[in-house]
Amino acid sequence: MESIDLLKIISAVLALAIAIIGHEIMHGWVAYKYGDLTAKNAGRLSINPIVHVDLVGTILVPATMYFLPILLGGEGGFLFGWAKPVPINTATVIRNAGYNGAMQVDLAGIVYNFTLGVIASVALLAMSKPTTADGLIYIFTYLFIWNLLLINIVLAVFNLLPIPQFDGAHFLMHLSLKHKIRSVAEFFYKNERYGIIIVLIVLMTPIKDYVLLLPVQTILEMLLS
Repeated sequence: MESIDLLKIISAVLALAIAIIGHEIMHGWVAYKYGDLTAKNAGRLSINPIVHVDLVGTILVPATMYFLPILLGGEGGFLFGWAKPVPINTATVIRNAGYNGAMQVDLAGIVYNFTLGVIASVALLAMSKPTTADGLIYIFTYLFIWNLLLINIVLAVFNLLPIPQFDGAHFLMHLSLKHKIRSVAEFFYKNERYGIIIVLIVLMTPIKDYVLLLPVQTILEMLLS
């Protein structure tokens, strides 16, 4: 494997880890601010990546997304995945901060990813695209920042989708309960077990081009224009 290819993989893995682990920690941190000690007592506010690893989301899905295109004769795909969800006692959050507090917990990871993506875009605009004359450190830094931008925006957009078990669905559930529209919350709750199936369908079919890649491309163009 060429050194540049190795740098691409390492930079992407590092950026993915920062994106997905920070995303989950932010959920737990905001819940903690509203009196829920569940994540803290479980040791899930730690930056130790091992405690956040999810077999499917952190290992199998990223590996499939990256290496499957290679096996099919193309180039490596972009890395995408998720960490093990941070445990949260939503009842405690609602008791202390109402449904507005619960919705803040729901959106905490998305805000983190968007913020990190914006910071990465600013850094990327200040850098020149590396050439063969640049050293490996500069090339790695550029690749890392680019992956940090791409992965965080992808995660933010994906988590906004109203897929059961994901942040967008949780936000709609608490928003509907706030306005006493229980049917919406009940719909997402009853279909939570199908969440991972919907995720795989989206990622493995052309659906992703419309609900994920198009919004991501639009946001990237805005940030880098």
